[in-house]
Amino acid sequence: MNKLILLLLLPFFALGQNAFKMDKQETTTDPSVVDINEFIKGTLWTPEGADQVPLVILFTGSGPNDRNGNSMMTRNDSHKQLAKVLMENGIATYRYDKRSFTLVKERKPTDDISFNDFVTDAQTVVAHFANDERFSKIILAGHSQGSLVALLSIDKNVDGFISLAGAADPIDQIIVQQIAAQAPGLDKEAAAVFAQMKTQDSVVTKVNPYLMSVVGPGIQPFMKSWMAYHPTDLIKDVAVPTLILNGTRDRQVSIDQAEKLHNALPESKLVIIEGMDHLFKKVGNDDIEAAKSYTDPSFPLHPELVEEILAFVKQ
Repeated sequence: MNKLILLLLLPFFALGQNAFKMDKQETTTDPSVVDINEFIKGTLWTPEGADQVPLVILFTGSGPNDRNGNSMMTRNDSHKQLAKVLMENGIATYRYDKRSFTLVKERKPTDDISFNDFVTDAQTVVAHFANDERFSKIILAGHSQGSLVALLSIDKNVDGFISLAGAADPIDQIIVQQIAAQAPGLDKEAAAVFAQMKTQDSVVTKVNPYLMSVVGPGIQPFMKSWMAYHPTDLIKDVAVPTLILNGTRDRQVSIDQAEKLHNALPESKLVIIEGMDHLFKKVGNDDIEAAKSYTDPSFPLHPELVEEILAFVKQ
C-alpha cells in the first residue's frame, strides 16, 4: 500500500533531484530550439512552408518535467507526440522544459521555487509570441498542473484554452482524494497537515513518513503557493473558447474534475474520452499494462484526443 502511494504521487508532486538527457535533436544547434530566457528553454515546431498558422503552447504537469512531457521517473513522450501530430496537421507548437527541470539539469537548487514561478514563465512565453506574425492565433494547452498554469496565463493575446486532465478542486483536496482512494485513514493525516499549513506561517514538522514527498516540510512552501488557487473560481471568468478533456482511465485526475470545470464554465466544450489515461494514451482495462504507458513512449495517443484538439484549434 505505502509503496503504491509513493509510486503514484512522487512523479507528479516532487520537484525532483535528478534529471535525464533530452533527445539529441533538441540541442542548441537545432534551429527549432527557442530559449526565451535562463529558465525557459524550449522547442518551436512549425509546419514546413506554412504561413499564418495557429500556435499551441503546451504546459506540462507537475514534477520536474521536460518539454516532451517526461519526468525523472517517467518516459512517455506525451507532449512530443502531441506536438508532432499537430505539426503534421498544419499547427505550430511551442513546448518547454519546466523551470524545475532546467535547474535540476544545471545542478542548481530548486528549494525556493514557487508555483507562481511557473505562472510567470508561462506568461513570459505568451508575451514572447504575442506579436509574432507567423501565427494566426495562440491557444494554451495545459496538462494536469499545467492546466491551472495556462488558466492563470490567459490574457488579451490568447485565443483559446485547452484543459487536459486539469483539476477543478484546489490541489490539497486533490491529493487528499488520491490518498483516500488508496489508503483510507492516511488521507485524514494529510488533510490535517494541509489544514495546519493554511493557519500557520511556519512549516508543519510533524508529518507521517509516508507523506513526506507530498506534504513534508521541504515542499510545504511550494504546496502553499499552489493550493492558494481554486480552478473552478478562476475558469468562470474565461472569455475565450475552451475545451476540457479527460479520460476514463486517468488514475491521477478523475473525470468529475473535468465535469466541475465544465459546470463552472457551461459554454466550454467537455469531452470525456473512453480508455484514455492521464498521459493522453489509449490503454486497456489491465492496470499493469496501462501503467506501462508511463515508461514506454510507444503507446499511441488516443485518436479521439487528437481529433478533438485538431477540430478545436482549427475552428
